[in-house]
Amino acid sequence: MKLVELSLMCLWGLLCLCTSAYATDNFIAEMADAARDFHGLLPCGKWDCKCANQQRDCCCAAKEMMTLEDTTFNWMMDLWLDVKDLEKETNALTENRHIAFSAAMPAKLNSFGPFTASVTIPYTTITLNDGNGYNPALGVFTALFPGTFSFSYTVYSNVGHPNERIYHKVQMMMDGKVVASTWEDNREDQEDSGSQVVVLHLRRGCQVYMELVAGRSLSGDMTFNKFSGFLLYHD
Repeated sequence: MKLVELSLMCLWGLLCLCTSAYATDNFIAEMADAARDFHGLLPCGKWDCKCANQQRDCCCAAKEMMTLEDTTFNWMMDLWLDVKDLEKETNALTENRHIAFSAAMPAKLNSFGPFTASVTIPYTTITLNDGNGYNPALGVFTALFPGTFSFSYTVYSNVGHPNERIYHKVQMMMDGKVVASTWEDNREDQEDSGSQVVVLHLRRGCQVYMELVAGRSLSGDMTFNKFSGFLLYHD
């Protein structure tokens, strides 16, 4: 009966692996407990032979039982290794899904623009870049996988004199399309700021960045101009 118990133990473990992807390393102990708790006799079935009349443990089926045991154990271990490989692949896919970044324009600048064409704003002072989705060299955030993201920005300009004209316009771009904008064009004050928060669903490879519109400019303390974003949830 020891062979029967061992085979039952292996079959029980196989069923556990097939019904749960979260099997733990103590499954062998659990199979052993199940085998010890089994009571009763199993019929020899098609392995009936003469010796079954003298011995109740199906001695004539020992070879077949050993083959079944080896086959079942090897199959079980192959499944266990497949589960481990799947766990590794899952971890590799999810380990970089903590996405958040925050950046500001460099303090060394005291003005930016105007330009004859719209240009990407350089937020090169990085305070956070989890997941490395934001590229400070380009000023562009790229989605590494599809999901819903929250982005925010603050635009600030100080022309330095009450009689000078504040004339700026920045816009958030997603793959070349405007999704939000902030502008100022008046002579009423020498400085002004504005902020926006935008929630976007991005496909893998989508790019989000801030752009200064052609002919407009920013001045004053550039560090007040910020761009940030983070992952809300992935698909």
